[in-house]
Amino acid sequence: MLMAALLAVVGLPAMAAEPGASEWATSESGKVRLISATTAIGDSAQLRLGLHFKLEPGWKIYWRTPGDAGYPPKLDWTGSANLDNPQPHWPAPHRFVLAGLQNYGYAGEVILPLDARAPDASRPVAARLAVDFLACAQICVPQKAELGLDLSTGPAEPSAFAHDIGRFAALVPGDGRRHGLSLDGAEALGSGETSALRLTVSSTEPFTDPDAFVEAEDVAAFGQPRVSLSPDRRRAEFHIPVPAGALLKPLAGAPMSVTVTDGMRAFETRMVPVPGTAAPMAAGEAPGLAGMLLVALLGGLILNLMPCVLPVLSIKVIGVLAHGGGERSHVRASFVASGVGIVASFLALAALAIGLKQAGAAVGWGIQFQQPGFLALMVVLLALFAANLWGMFEIPMPAFLFNRGGGVPHHTVLGHFLSGAFATLLATPCSAPFLGTAIGFALARGPAEIAMIFTALGIGMAVPYLAVAIWPDAALKLPKPGRWMVTVRKVLGLALAGTGVWLLSVLMVQAGIWAALITGGAMAAAVATLGLRHRLPAAARPAVTACVVALAGLALAAPFHGSANGEAGPEAGGAVTWGRFDNQSVARLVSEGKVVFVDVTADWCITCKVNKAAVIERGEVARRLSSPGVVALRADWTRPDESISRYLASFGRYGIPFNAVYGPSAPDGIALAELLSEAEVLAALDRAR
Repeated sequence: MLMAALLAVVGLPAMAAEPGASEWATSESGKVRLISATTAIGDSAQLRLGLHFKLEPGWKIYWRTPGDAGYPPKLDWTGSANLDNPQPHWPAPHRFVLAGLQNYGYAGEVILPLDARAPDASRPVAARLAVDFLACAQICVPQKAELGLDLSTGPAEPSAFAHDIGRFAALVPGDGRRHGLSLDGAEALGSGETSALRLTVSSTEPFTDPDAFVEAEDVAAFGQPRVSLSPDRRRAEFHIPVPAGALLKPLAGAPMSVTVTDGMRAFETRMVPVPGTAAPMAAGEAPGLAGMLLVALLGGLILNLMPCVLPVLSIKVIGVLAHGGGERSHVRASFVASGVGIVASFLALAALAIGLKQAGAAVGWGIQFQQPGFLALMVVLLALFAANLWGMFEIPMPAFLFNRGGGVPHHTVLGHFLSGAFATLLATPCSAPFLGTAIGFALARGPAEIAMIFTALGIGMAVPYLAVAIWPDAALKLPKPGRWMVTVRKVLGLALAGTGVWLLSVLMVQAGIWAALITGGAMAAAVATLGLRHRLPAAARPAVTACVVALAGLALAAPFHGSANGEAGPEAGGAVTWGRFDNQSVARLVSEGKVVFVDVTADWCITCKVNKAAVIERGEVARRLSSPGVVALRADWTRPDESISRYLASFGRYGIPFNAVYGPSAPDGIALAELLSEAEVLAALDRAR
């Protein structure tokens, strides 16, 4: 027995190799070899190899995430020739209980498919693999095998192992579409030693033996799931506890992945759990969906009245005025097109949110304004829209975005559609009553709910357009277009230019003052160049167009070469002195008997600025926030910050503004409405004491 173990540890061969395979390395636990799906390299640089384990009864090896103990096979390809580092794929694991520990791995026989590449198809491949793995039965024995496989040049005929490698490759979890499996929701329950995950998974076929394996950097291990099935067995709810001491960070907002298995079916996906309620959701139930659709409809409608949408009014007003004295059919078609553009843009945002959520990335309302490149793009578009309203150009160069984008009276259907889309884009840095509630509900659910809620938001924002489409006489009664519109266009162009200046101030925070100066200066020069266009001969106008394009390119490139300003410290000089937000310090301050007011804001969030000017830093609220026993903390989300994203997610929020009040009577925090009122803030401060 000892001799057999020693032979396995040093990887001595036990039997002769077959064509397309290395020799077996044997031990007490079983044997392992390296195999190939082809007998030679062939013309393709791609190779399919496999690491083939045959284990004795009672012995097991580990998956890439082993569970409570153990470690996965470790592969070292040092010494190989004409072979890039092959990457293993992991068939769906099984759950084992060994000495009271939950472990994930394989028993019997398993092949780990390996995707490999031969850089030079004219040279043979020499695969040399040192594999370290842990095999366990009643005891665990570390193993090491030295394997070698040579593949010659020539036609790549299927080997005797092609079918076996393909059979185990089919057991590697995909995205679930092939097996009709999908993740509908991931929620974090409880806190500390009572933390757990609740996953909801749907299936087109009845479940037979479902299981779930969760992997997360900040959780040492997960317990065995408790599974509840719907009456038709097509919906499974997994309650997965976190053992005491295994949780390193809060579950809510933490990126992780899950592998769900059901017999021979399996799928794998990324997820970011959101805060959940303790009560489980009944099978097939979507609590409050109908009511939440109405909330989303109202949120989208109110979004038209929020300050961030005011710059878009220049485009809206010009579009409406252009219809004065026009034909009813043209009015109806143009406003329907604008409404469809808004709804389509919200659907595009929904698709983006679904994709980011499935990939495990942070999602939120308006987070694109955290990206300097996006800010520069908006500055460029706003500057060109303003120049168009000022009459500096009417056609050629930006015809697709401007003549067709709502900048001139002679709109096309596509132009109205694009103006609606642009209105949506500029509306995203704003929040509104009902909007945050609807967004939070959607992003805590599955793709279907996200699509429905975002569609309702789009319809709500499009209601004014659709109303004019239904009653076109409202636009037809306006004065006919005339010289007076030139003055209106100039005034509204100034509104767009002002919006661009505001975005430059945000860009300065994110990418530095030089990036903002270069972007702003380049677009100012571009607008000035467009102003000279009509004074030049026709032959010189292509050069003007080229100059404007070059300046716009410079404006877009500047943020990528800038450097962000340092992190802001505590703010002073206003009506309230702010400390820097730190989630851990909140609990400490509350334990000291303090009341804590948290303000999550960003330079690009206009609703945040309205709250600050109208409520937070004036009158009785400012006096209370500056009084003894009250601490004001500000979290700046101008740039991406994962800790702030997780904090928002812990309240089921995915956008800002967000404000919360903590205190001895409210240690978990009182979340306030998006649009603050003095009475609400003062009442929360009193309740938290």
